Amino acid sequence: MTDISRRSFLITAAAVPAALAALPAAAATQDVTIQGMAFAPQTITIAAGDTVRWTNQDGAPHTATFQAAGMDTGRLSRGGTGELTFAQPGTYDYVCAIHPSMRGRVVVTG
Repeated sequence: MTDISRRSFLITAAAVPAALAALPAAAATQDVTIQGMAFAPQTITIAAGDTVRWTNQDGAPHTATFQAAGMDTGRLSRGGTGELTFAQPGTYDYVCAIHPSMRGRVVVTG
C-alpha cells in the first residue's frame, strides 16, 4: 500500500463512524393484543416512526379507531392483524368502534 492510499484509507475509515451516527434508528413494530374485550397493553409508548400492530385473539371482531387522527385498523376478525405507523410525536387515544367501552392509548415520543 502506498503512502497516498494509506492516507486515503485512514481518512475514509475515520469518516465511517460519523456517517453511521447520522443514520436514523431503524423503526420498530410494537404489538398490542386484543383479548378479553380489552387492549393489552392499554397504553403503549413508542418512538416516532414506529408501527403498532394489533392482533385480535377474541372471538368477536374489533377495531382500533383513532377518531381524532382519522386512522383505523379496519375490522379485525379472530386472528386478524392491523398495523398503523405513527410519524408525529403526541398522544393518540383510540377505541374499538364496535365496542366503544374498549379504550387504548398510543404515546409517541420524539
